[in-house]
Amino acid sequence: MSRAAKRLKMVLNHLDHPSTTLIASSTSAPSVSSHCTLPLRYTLDNSILTPGQRIFYEENGFLLIKNLVSAEDIEKFRTEFERICRREVHIPGLIIMRDVVIAKSEFVPDQKAVSKLQDFQEDPELFCYCSLPQILKYVECFTGPNIMAMHTMLINKPPDAGKKTSRHPMHQDLHYFPFRPADRIVCAWTAMEHIHQRNGCLVVLPGTHRGTLKEHDYPEWEGGVNKMYHGVRDYNPDLPRVHLEMEKGDTVFFHPLLIHGSGMNQTQGFRKAISCHYASADCYYIDVKGTTQEKIEKEVQEIAARKYSLDNIKFQDTWALRGRLVQGERTSI
Repeated sequence: MSRAAKRLKMVLNHLDHPSTTLIASSTSAPSVSSHCTLPLRYTLDNSILTPGQRIFYEENGFLLIKNLVSAEDIEKFRTEFERICRREVHIPGLIIMRDVVIAKSEFVPDQKAVSKLQDFQEDPELFCYCSLPQILKYVECFTGPNIMAMHTMLINKPPDAGKKTSRHPMHQDLHYFPFRPADRIVCAWTAMEHIHQRNGCLVVLPGTHRGTLKEHDYPEWEGGVNKMYHGVRDYNPDLPRVHLEMEKGDTVFFHPLLIHGSGMNQTQGFRKAISCHYASADCYYIDVKGTTQEKIEKEVQEIAARKYSLDNIKFQDTWALRGRLVQGERTSI
């Protein structure tokens, strides 16, 4: 048995009981260049991930990397977010989302009214995040060398207004994506400040990425639910949960089938994070008719018709328009 295989076996034996709160750890451990001999499905064989990191992702569906994005870059993204909120710039295709409660009580050109920027791929400042070399080197471990940036978001979770609408229901990101295979898709999600349980950190259900895509719909919450915040209809609520507490610049990579969400923001500040979903350029589009994704297809088509006067647009076309190549060749999607 090779040195790498022995280490993989040792790490696997220690991953049966994940802790309830995970703090980002250092990435300075020496990498092992030997090829892994165990069958690995969710990660690709290269020299970036250590054997321990590969096994952790294989078993849990996420990997947290400490201090990956610089404070300078974070501040650049924050400044651009504020410029957009003040309407100093107009970005084609950008969707500005507002918390359902805040939007009813106040509408001012200020970040207080904005809960999320979605599809910022046409903003040069924000899209710099998607092409950061330190991000892409990890993304390649999951997608391969030809990488598309498919879905971009800057989340500005507001202080909860008392209706718990700052929560994000437990969901699987693959619910929104009409492209496959799922194992060649990954999200990079970077904290723009200290994120903890009180201000609504991510909550994940380790190992759920090894399941299937579940039916999603709007949860029946008293205070209301923000637009497009669908949740898993049926999952075991007794599964172990991990709260991902992160510092500014820490980045978590996770599988699109991993069930995750976030709690409400119980502080007076805004909780910011920036993210991008990447896919291998070799991925392909699927027809979601007759599947659990048919509801989200209809909702996206209705938004496209209302916002852009685009009738009969295909679900996959809405994704082809927003996808951008960030590394390698655009071979399929």
